[in-house]
Amino acid sequence: MGFAQWYDEKLAPRFIQCACSSPAIMKMREKVVPLASGKVFEIGCGGGINQQLYDPAKVTSFAGMDPSAKGLDYTREAVARKGWVADVRQGFGEAIPFEDESFDTVVCTFTLCSVCDTAQTLRELRRILKPGGRLLYAEHGQAPDPGVQKWQARIEPYWKKVLGGCHLTRPVSSAVAQQGFAVNVLGQRYAPKMPRFAGWMEWGEAVKTG
Repeated sequence: MGFAQWYDEKLAPRFIQCACSSPAIMKMREKVVPLASGKVFEIGCGGGINQQLYDPAKVTSFAGMDPSAKGLDYTREAVARKGWVADVRQGFGEAIPFEDESFDTVVCTFTLCSVCDTAQTLRELRRILKPGGRLLYAEHGQAPDPGVQKWQARIEPYWKKVLGGCHLTRPVSSAVAQQGFAVNVLGQRYAPKMPRFAGWMEWGEAVKTG
Protein backbone atom coordinates (compact mmCIF):
# COMPACT_ATOMS: atom_id res chain seq x y z
CA MET A 1 0.00 0.00 0.00
CA GLY A 2 1.45 3.33 -1.10
CA PHE A 3 1.38 6.44 1.05
CA ALA A 4 -1.47 8.05 -0.91
CA GLN A 5 -3.69 4.99 -0.51
CA TRP A 6 -2.77 4.64 3.17
CA TYR A 7 -3.57 8.31 3.75
CA ASP A 8 -6.94 8.10 1.95
CA GLU A 9 -8.01 4.92 3.76
CA LYS A 10 -6.59 5.43 7.25
CA LEU A 11 -5.64 9.01 8.02
CA ALA A 12 -8.00 11.10 5.90
CA PRO A 13 -11.18 9.73 7.58
CA ARG A 14 -9.83 10.76 11.00
CA PHE A 15 -8.85 14.19 9.71
CA ILE A 16 -12.24 14.68 8.03
CA GLN A 17 -14.14 13.52 11.11
CA CYS A 18 -12.28 16.09 13.22
CA ALA A 19 -12.79 18.92 10.72
CA CYS A 20 -16.45 18.07 10.16
CA SER A 21 -17.26 18.05 13.86
CA SER A 22 -15.78 21.47 14.64
CA PRO A 23 -18.09 23.84 16.56
CA ALA A 24 -18.87 25.94 13.47
CA ILE A 25 -19.79 22.90 11.41
CA MET A 26 -21.86 21.37 14.21
CA LYS A 27 -23.94 24.54 14.39
CA MET A 28 -24.82 24.08 10.73
CA ARG A 29 -25.73 20.43 11.28
CA GLU A 30 -27.95 21.38 14.20
CA LYS A 31 -30.06 23.53 11.90
CA VAL A 32 -31.23 20.64 9.70
CA VAL A 33 -30.61 17.15 11.15
CA PRO A 34 -33.22 17.41 13.95
CA LEU A 35 -35.85 18.13 11.26
CA ALA A 36 -35.53 14.59 9.85
CA SER A 37 -38.59 12.38 10.25
CA GLY A 38 -40.05 9.08 9.12
CA LYS A 39 -37.82 6.72 7.16
CA VAL A 40 -34.48 8.51 6.99
CA PHE A 41 -31.51 8.01 4.70
CA GLU A 42 -28.21 9.81 5.31
CA ILE A 43 -25.69 10.10 2.52
CA GLY A 44 -22.11 10.57 3.70
CA CYS A 45 -22.91 9.14 7.12
CA GLY A 46 -19.31 8.08 7.77
CA GLY A 47 -18.08 9.20 11.16
CA GLY A 48 -21.53 9.03 12.74
CA ILE A 49 -21.34 12.73 13.56
CA ASN A 50 -25.05 13.37 12.99
CA GLN A 51 -26.27 10.52 15.18
CA GLN A 52 -26.39 12.69 18.28
CA LEU A 53 -28.66 15.19 16.50
CA TYR A 54 -31.47 12.94 15.29
CA ASP A 55 -34.75 13.07 17.21
CA PRO A 56 -35.67 9.42 17.92
CA ALA A 57 -39.29 10.45 18.47
CA LYS A 58 -39.50 11.53 14.81
CA VAL A 59 -37.39 8.87 13.07
CA THR A 60 -39.01 5.49 12.38
CA SER A 61 -36.02 3.90 10.62
CA PHE A 62 -32.49 4.86 9.65
CA ALA A 63 -30.28 3.90 6.72
CA GLY A 64 -27.00 5.40 5.61
CA MET A 65 -24.17 5.11 3.14
CA ASP A 66 -20.57 6.24 2.84
CA PRO A 67 -17.61 5.21 0.66
CA SER A 68 -15.17 5.06 3.58
CA ALA A 69 -14.90 1.73 5.39
CA LYS A 70 -13.10 3.40 8.29
CA GLY A 71 -15.72 6.13 8.44
CA LEU A 72 -18.46 3.51 8.58
CA ASP A 73 -16.75 1.88 11.56
CA TYR A 74 -17.27 5.17 13.43
CA THR A 75 -20.87 5.28 12.22
CA ARG A 76 -21.67 1.79 13.45
CA GLU A 77 -20.18 2.64 16.84
CA ALA A 78 -22.36 5.75 17.07
CA VAL A 79 -25.45 3.83 15.96
CA ALA A 80 -24.79 1.15 18.58
CA ARG A 81 -24.47 3.81 21.30
CA LYS A 82 -27.79 5.26 20.22
CA GLY A 83 -29.40 1.82 20.35
CA TRP A 84 -30.74 1.96 16.79
CA VAL A 85 -31.07 -0.90 14.34
CA ALA A 86 -29.75 0.66 11.16
CA ASP A 87 -29.00 -0.36 7.57
CA VAL A 88 -25.56 1.15 6.97
CA ARG A 89 -23.78 0.31 3.71
CA GLN A 90 -20.61 1.18 1.86
CA GLY A 91 -21.14 2.85 -1.49
CA PHE A 92 -21.06 5.97 -3.61
CA GLY A 93 -23.69 8.66 -4.09
CA GLU A 94 -23.79 8.21 -7.84
CA ALA A 95 -25.28 4.70 -7.44
CA ILE A 96 -27.27 4.40 -4.21
CA PRO A 97 -28.20 0.75 -3.47
CA PHE A 98 -31.78 1.40 -2.30
CA GLU A 99 -35.11 1.13 -4.08
CA ASP A 100 -37.04 3.99 -5.65
CA GLU A 101 -39.25 6.03 -3.30
CA SER A 102 -37.96 4.30 -0.16
CA PHE A 103 -37.49 7.26 2.20
CA ASP A 104 -39.40 10.17 3.66
CA THR A 105 -36.27 12.22 4.41
CA VAL A 106 -32.75 12.35 3.03
CA VAL A 107 -30.05 14.07 5.09
CA CYS A 108 -26.99 15.43 3.29
CA THR A 109 -24.46 17.35 5.37
CA PHE A 110 -21.02 18.36 4.09
CA THR A 111 -21.06 15.62 1.48
CA LEU A 112 -21.86 17.16 -1.91
CA CYS A 113 -18.44 18.81 -1.84
CA SER A 114 -16.70 15.46 -2.18
CA VAL A 115 -18.86 13.32 -4.49
CA CYS A 116 -17.52 12.75 -7.99
CA ASP A 117 -20.70 13.85 -9.80
CA THR A 118 -22.93 16.28 -7.93
CA ALA A 119 -25.81 16.21 -10.42
CA GLN A 120 -25.95 12.42 -10.58
CA THR A 121 -25.82 12.14 -6.79
CA LEU A 122 -28.71 14.58 -6.43
CA ARG A 123 -30.69 12.63 -9.03
CA GLU A 124 -30.12 9.49 -6.98
CA LEU A 125 -31.24 11.23 -3.79
CA ARG A 126 -34.39 12.39 -5.55
CA ARG A 127 -35.01 8.86 -6.85
CA ILE A 128 -34.99 7.23 -3.42
CA LEU A 129 -37.28 9.88 -1.91
CA LYS A 130 -41.03 9.35 -1.80
CA PRO A 131 -43.17 11.93 -3.64
CA GLY A 132 -43.14 15.04 -1.50
CA GLY A 133 -40.16 13.76 0.46
CA ARG A 134 -37.58 16.17 1.83
CA LEU A 135 -33.88 16.59 1.27
CA LEU A 136 -32.33 18.35 4.29
CA TYR A 137 -28.93 19.78 3.44
CA ALA A 138 -26.15 21.78 5.05
CA GLU A 139 -23.11 22.27 2.84
CA HIS A 140 -20.16 24.53 2.23
CA GLY A 141 -19.45 25.70 -1.28
CA GLN A 142 -18.86 28.48 -3.72
CA ALA A 143 -18.85 31.88 -2.04
CA PRO A 144 -20.88 34.76 -3.50
CA ASP A 145 -17.96 37.20 -3.46
CA PRO A 146 -15.70 37.24 -6.56
CA GLY A 147 -12.57 37.86 -4.51
CA VAL A 148 -13.23 34.83 -2.32
CA GLN A 149 -14.09 32.74 -5.39
CA LYS A 150 -10.64 33.46 -6.83
CA TRP A 151 -8.98 32.16 -3.67
CA GLN A 152 -11.23 29.11 -3.64
CA ALA A 153 -10.15 28.26 -7.18
CA ARG A 154 -6.48 28.68 -6.31
CA ILE A 155 -6.59 26.60 -3.14
CA GLU A 156 -8.97 23.86 -4.28
CA PRO A 157 -6.45 21.57 -6.05
CA TYR A 158 -4.38 21.25 -2.87
CA TRP A 159 -7.41 21.20 -0.56
CA LYS A 160 -8.87 18.20 -2.40
CA LYS A 161 -5.73 16.13 -1.88
CA VAL A 162 -5.74 16.68 1.88
CA LEU A 163 -9.47 16.41 2.55
CA GLY A 164 -10.66 13.40 0.62
CA GLY A 165 -11.62 15.11 -2.63
CA CYS A 166 -13.46 18.02 -0.98
CA HIS A 167 -14.21 20.85 -3.44
CA LEU A 168 -14.45 24.52 -2.52
CA THR A 169 -16.03 25.90 -5.70
CA ARG A 170 -19.29 23.96 -6.06
CA PRO A 171 -22.64 25.79 -5.90
CA VAL A 172 -25.03 24.43 -3.27
CA SER A 173 -28.69 25.47 -3.26
CA SER A 174 -28.79 26.24 -6.98
CA ALA A 175 -27.38 22.77 -7.74
CA VAL A 176 -30.13 21.16 -5.64
CA ALA A 177 -32.85 23.21 -7.36
CA GLN A 178 -31.64 22.11 -10.81
CA GLN A 179 -32.41 18.45 -10.04
CA GLY A 180 -36.16 18.58 -9.45
CA PHE A 181 -36.39 19.98 -5.94
CA ALA A 182 -38.37 22.94 -4.63
CA VAL A 183 -35.74 24.58 -2.44
CA ASN A 184 -36.40 26.57 0.69
CA VAL A 185 -33.07 28.12 1.63
CA LEU A 186 -33.09 28.39 5.42
CA GLY A 187 -29.80 30.21 5.71
CA GLN A 188 -26.61 31.39 4.00
CA ARG A 189 -23.54 32.92 5.60
CA TYR A 190 -19.83 32.75 6.21
CA ALA A 191 -19.18 30.59 9.26
CA PRO A 192 -17.49 32.53 12.06
CA LYS A 193 -13.90 31.72 12.94
CA MET A 194 -13.32 29.92 9.64
CA PRO A 195 -11.29 31.15 6.66
CA ARG A 196 -13.66 32.68 4.12
CA PHE A 197 -12.43 30.43 1.30
CA ALA A 198 -13.77 27.41 3.22
CA GLY A 199 -16.46 29.10 5.26
CA TRP A 200 -19.41 29.85 2.96
CA MET A 201 -22.33 27.78 4.27
CA GLU A 202 -25.81 27.13 2.90
CA TRP A 203 -28.53 25.07 4.53
CA GLY A 204 -32.11 24.35 3.61
CA GLU A 205 -35.02 22.04 2.96
CA ALA A 206 -35.75 20.79 -0.54
CA VAL A 207 -38.98 18.99 -1.47
CA LYS A 208 -39.16 16.42 -4.27
CA THR A 209 -41.47 17.80 -6.93
CA GLY A 210 -43.14 16.21 -9.93
